[in-house]
Amino acid sequence: MGPASKGPTVAVFASQRGPGDPERSSIMSQAGSYFARHGARIACLVDGTAVPVPLIVSARAAGGAVTVIADPGVPLPPSLMGVEVERLADPEERMARLAALAQCFVGLPGSLASATSLYSTWTLAGGGNSGKPVVLYNRNRAFEVLRGYIADVVAHSLKRSEQVVQFADSIEDTWSRVVRMVGA
Repeated sequence: MGPASKGPTVAVFASQRGPGDPERSSIMSQAGSYFARHGARIACLVDGTAVPVPLIVSARAAGGAVTVIADPGVPLPPSLMGVEVERLADPEERMARLAALAQCFVGLPGSLASATSLYSTWTLAGGGNSGKPVVLYNRNRAFEVLRGYIADVVAHSLKRSEQVVQFADSIEDTWSRVVRMVGA
């Protein structure tokens, strides 16, 4: 088992592959170290399309606890030696396990694959009815389309949607919203 954490377990969705935010490695590093310094346990998915190495390495360097839910066939890079890893073959089982661990879901600017994984995991957990909030770091307007969708569509079907899905403008703001929404 990794280091003890005193804060919430946060499922962080980030990706280094595919088109997306050119600053995503830096953003992952900032988020990993900031969240870890504030006591969060970070949980994340690792599969053929997403290995958020900067997030994991920076969180561990800051003394944080990290749990990786991984596809059995995905080799982990040497920089992730010693990370707590749970390997599950079925993609839906991986998402369900991550959803069970998490008290909150955080989306960092990345690729469509990471945003899709976040949405799939959150809906598998029960979506807005799960009581587990989502915070999206909207750097460079990465989630602007989702902001519009939430305001125009989801708000009409999900009461108090603004209390379930929030958008942040910085890593610090992201963490502040996580703490406020989970009551940590």
